[in-house]
Amino acid sequence: MKSPVALKRVLRATTVMGCAGVLALGGLTACADDSSDSSSGGETSALPSNAPTGDPIKLGLIVPEGGAVTTPTVREGAEAAVEYLNNNGGGIGGHKIDLVVCKQQEEPASATKCANQMVEEKVAAVVSPMGAQGAVMVPIVTGAGIPYVAQAPVSQAEMATPKAYMLSGGIVAVLAGQAATAKKDGLKKVTVMLGDSGDAAASVKGVGEPLFQREGVALNVVTVPVNSPDLTPQITAGLADNPDAVAILGDQRQCISMLKTLQTVKPDAQKYLIAGCLDKNVLEATGKEAVDGAKAFTTVNLDSDDPSTTLYRSVIAQYAPDTDPGGLAYLGYQAVAALGELSGLDGTVDAAAFDKALSEAKDLPLPAAPGITFTCNGTAFPPLTSLCSKAVLVSDVNADARLENTTVVNNN
Repeated sequence: MKSPVALKRVLRATTVMGCAGVLALGGLTACADDSSDSSSGGETSALPSNAPTGDPIKLGLIVPEGGAVTTPTVREGAEAAVEYLNNNGGGIGGHKIDLVVCKQQEEPASATKCANQMVEEKVAAVVSPMGAQGAVMVPIVTGAGIPYVAQAPVSQAEMATPKAYMLSGGIVAVLAGQAATAKKDGLKKVTVMLGDSGDAAASVKGVGEPLFQREGVALNVVTVPVNSPDLTPQITAGLADNPDAVAILGDQRQCISMLKTLQTVKPDAQKYLIAGCLDKNVLEATGKEAVDGAKAFTTVNLDSDDPSTTLYRSVIAQYAPDTDPGGLAYLGYQAVAALGELSGLDGTVDAAAFDKALSEAKDLPLPAAPGITFTCNGTAFPPLTSLCSKAVLVSDVNADARLENTTVVNNN
């Protein structure tokens, strides 16, 4: 276990990550809009027939929608998961879900309003699949004794607050997975490239350096101007020490500009990519050859034929047929569908019962993330007790920009 000083350093670094942290969790366009029209192939299957018979559980859902960051497909994925659990998946502990939706505009006033609404309506739990307002909402929700569930953490409040549960390890898991992969592949130096906005570079360095150092791999963090039409000088300078791999953290626009520049200055570079750099909009701008041979670090594999992923595609096809399964819908789906895996909720369910079930969750499967499990008793990553997992999926990206040879890196 890390010392209190090390814990404070990790918390301080991750607290200021803001949008970069959301991006690194494996989302596609988490800091832009939700306009991607990418598609996910793969088979679907008939859904089972297992309707719940217990009294309804009131579940809160808070999503970024209607503001500068708007993600309707996250809500649509969550709502599809509710429909599946209510009609086919046995509900949560045999209980039907009564969903209460609130849309916040990624600013404190609307986030506060949504959190207060959940308290007033006495929901049993709040699900906030993604967004950067956790620091505002978590104290209100958990302060009322209501558990708060997210797909991945961004703020300090989400990472180490009792009754807050993060189903994946976010930026911590991504960087740890990259460090472990570099060691496994015999690499000695990795350069992370990201935009020069805010404190993201200092944060990535603060989180990443000890993780890479633990694996015996040197980490160099290089920033590039987010609004420059030509990144050649900065990227060329950043590659002067000939790293063995280049990791890109950023939104679609940044992925496009950095991938294009790498194709010019170092086309044979080993690339470490988050899911956003594999989005259809990015591939149309760069060509699939720009990502051929890369390593992808994600918390979802939509190209898998695993039954969990097939079920995800099938649920979206049935209950959200106009929603792209290859976009951000999986974030909402994962966060809600995971609650259907909980035990101990077959009796009367209130916030206290829900919190107990979450705190006792151990090695439960994360939907549409074959091989990743979540354990929410504070032991997954002891310095950050709200993290329920530190695992990440590592895949090879083939010539068709599809993921293959996927393995789970548990970051032990």
